[in-house]
Amino acid sequence: MKKYCVGVDVGGTTVKLGVFLCDGTLLKKWEIPTNKEDHGAKIVPEIASSIQETLQAEGIAYDAVEGIGMGVPGPVLEDGTVNRCVNLGWGVFCVKKALEEATSLPVTVGNDATVAAVGEAWQGGGKGYSSVVMITLGTGVGGGIVLHGKPLHGVHGAGGEIGHMFVVPEETEVCGCGKKGCLEQVASATGIVKEARKALASSMMPSALRGVDPLTARDVCDAAKAGDELAKGVLEKLGHYLGLAMSHIAEVIDPEAFVIGGGVSKAGKILIDVSEKYFKEYSFHACRSAVITLATLGNDAGIYGAARMVIDEE
Repeated sequence: MKKYCVGVDVGGTTVKLGVFLCDGTLLKKWEIPTNKEDHGAKIVPEIASSIQETLQAEGIAYDAVEGIGMGVPGPVLEDGTVNRCVNLGWGVFCVKKALEEATSLPVTVGNDATVAAVGEAWQGGGKGYSSVVMITLGTGVGGGIVLHGKPLHGVHGAGGEIGHMFVVPEETEVCGCGKKGCLEQVASATGIVKEARKALASSMMPSALRGVDPLTARDVCDAAKAGDELAKGVLEKLGHYLGLAMSHIAEVIDPEAFVIGGGVSKAGKILIDVSEKYFKEYSFHACRSAVITLATLGNDAGIYGAARMVIDEE
């Protein structure tokens, strides 16, 4: 009998779901809206109903499903309890128990960035490496760590909070986490726009970015790739601090590879090149051989990683 598993990636706007064969073949993927009414009370029941309806429609017997893996946007304790998912409305809540009761299937839960790292290490940009650090550069900066094939969750479910490493001592603005000087403040899409605006305001340098409103991180990256000196300076600053952060991580984790994902990673080679330059400059010599590469699964990394967690539990 074929064996199946389900991967679930819970986001603030949509829930992404996928049915997989246990060899990693994705059979079907779909999305449902994230219903945040009543402090997120409807999210788990609606996920359970959607999974049950899809399995029935696909003709997959319940007893052929090994389990459900789930990534959620917040710290997750070992027993599957989430310690506040602010953008879902959840407080301290055992999502594992709730989904198991709603589906009668085994459930494995992890932080969404860690789960995405598992996906990229399994079938994406980190395939072929057993120890991988994934860094996601999006609206914020997230991260996930896979060591010797196993996700590193941390004692408080906060392993891999790379975006809030202190690397920018001259930063004067406060990060969303309440600190100053976080990597997220210069390496996220939001940070790129902030740094570009600062550069435009403090310099008379000609730039294609002048007069662009609203200004986006993509505008900055595209201008840098086209040779715009001011935009290149913004990406140089990003690469400097990202390379510095990766050098610190490497000296603790010593991974085989760093996988860079998220919307900002679409900048491609220019981002990898500048980050790698500073990584090699700041790294301890024994860690310098770590590969820096781009993520390849895009928005599917979370469902792949969630499915992989089910397979690993077998």
